[in-house]
Amino acid sequence: MFSKAESKKLRQQFWTSFGIVFRQKWLLYNTGIKELELKFTFNRKFAQVSIDVIDEDPLICAYYFEKLISLKKILTTEYLSDAIFEEEYELPEGKIISRVYVQLDGVSIHNRNQWPEAMKFLNDNMKQMEAFFVEYKDLFR
Repeated sequence: MFSKAESKKLRQQFWTSFGIVFRQKWLLYNTGIKELELKFTFNRKFAQVSIDVIDEDPLICAYYFEKLISLKKILTTEYLSDAIFEEEYELPEGKIISRVYVQLDGVSIHNRNQWPEAMKFLNDNMKQMEAFFVEYKDLFR
């Protein structure tokens, strides 16, 4: 078991290493659409790449999620075949968002031996998620 300080240090080391190994400027929060973010997640249970619909207004969230659903066939056949669509995804802090994601289970940010596998997963899948988003971005405006 790791202390909070040790866990924080490992997370910082992972993300620093990831940035060195995969030198790329990711879109992430800079999608140009304030309700949509592309995200990396890596914790003690899984690694994940996602498009998150974030807004306090449920009607706005539903609007953007419906647009993602309308592109589901394209996303799953041309970009990320394992994409999971969840209209109500609960974040660790209890907030509910809509999320489309791919996930690698059974990896832990606390296990350095699993970092290369997680890094490759995150990089490869974010490239695909970004390619999809850039191609269809205009449909969300």
